[in-house]
Amino acid sequence: MLVRNLLISVLSCWAINAGADVYKYTAPDGRIYYTDEPRKGLSYKRIIKTKSRSAAKAIKFLSKNKKKYSPLISAAAKKYDMDEKLLHAVIRAESAYNPTAISSAGAVGLMQLMPATAERYGVKDRKNARQNIDGGTRYLKDLLKMFDSNLKLAVASYNAGEGAVKKYNNKIPPYPETQNYVKTVLSFYRKG
Repeated sequence: MLVRNLLISVLSCWAINAGADVYKYTAPDGRIYYTDEPRKGLSYKRIIKTKSRSAAKAIKFLSKNKKKYSPLISAAAKKYDMDEKLLHAVIRAESAYNPTAISSAGAVGLMQLMPATAERYGVKDRKNARQNIDGGTRYLKDLLKMFDSNLKLAVASYNAGEGAVKKYNNKIPPYPETQNYVKTVLSFYRKG
């Protein structure tokens, strides 16, 4: 875990300073490869999307946005009786507090809502921070109810979908991305 987190930190700093995106490929034998130049014909997933800015600016951006959106996060936590620290952990893992973040899968905003999830929770504008946080919070609360307050399963469902967790008999799916996501969110959650 420590080596993985260190690797991601190093890749993030390199990517931010170099202005390059970082891609991840998981080989059939389970080995993981990282590159800034994905090879054609292989299923690479972009894990770090960058613009040219220094690491210090990126950290300042994250801190500034965390402070900016904390009142909305706090209000949603109170409104839906949710743990505010959990919402911060999910938002940090999902978008690093970037309200205009768009994933390669089409998830948008601070809590990275997919179109179907946004529609399910009445979110009309996924880039609207208030709507995005409200919809994402309601979804996370529903997942906690669905999985009897099992935080790991709720977080895994937020990433992979509740159907994936149910498919694997209410266990974290064996997807490296989801397993790493759960570890990352729980790490952010513990650090508060």
